[in-house]
Amino acid sequence: MARIKPQALLQQSKKKKGPARISVITIILYSLIVVVTVFFLYATYRHWSQRSRTQIEYRQSVFKGDTDNSFVDSKKSDLPGYAILDTAKGSITVELFKDNFPEVVDQFLDLCHKGHFNGMLFRHVIKHYVIQAGDSDKLEAAEDWTLKGKHYSQLDTSLKHEAFMLGTSKKKRDNGAFELFITTAPIPDLNEKLIVFGKVVKGEDIVQEIEEVDTDEHYRPKSSIAIRSVTLKQSV
Repeated sequence: MARIKPQALLQQSKKKKGPARISVITIILYSLIVVVTVFFLYATYRHWSQRSRTQIEYRQSVFKGDTDNSFVDSKKSDLPGYAILDTAKGSITVELFKDNFPEVVDQFLDLCHKGHFNGMLFRHVIKHYVIQAGDSDKLEAAEDWTLKGKHYSQLDTSLKHEAFMLGTSKKKRDNGAFELFITTAPIPDLNEKLIVFGKVVKGEDIVQEIEEVDTDEHYRPKSSIAIRSVTLKQSV
């Protein structure tokens, strides 16, 4: 058998045991894969983290809004919804429009608690238009209706408001004055003159009875008719 030279054996051993070389391109490629994977995981984490935070904030805002709305609604529901005007002719029950004109209704309720309307006279009675209670003898908001009241047959039939609406003058009420107007017929230009904040739901016959009293040339009742007291109720 032929002998293999020691030098040849050494070279063969080096060829078998030598480690395989990794190219630079392979290293760069694997590095890019690792970077992309880490970036993707981080982006995914940010996305779901932000989404969870947004959902929590939204739920908190909805809960807070519902709580605030519930508080406002409960506050409104606690306010009296009806006022009963006790007059010398009888009682007039009025439903208050709390949602439409809350500030005016609040002022009206406050004055009722203070007894402001107790003993207040009906100052003017304009047939087929309004009866007015207040502290002043001036016609003011009702002045334009005095002429129209003389020509009731010419009243516009395409009317905006019904009869028996409760309103007050649009003038400033800084001095505590608060007039009450109850319409006895539909009035086309009612919104131009008054803030309508209620409607008579019982006692229309009492309103008509007051409307029929004798008046002087200035539409003032010849015999005094007053609001004796006002009772507030949640329901009737």
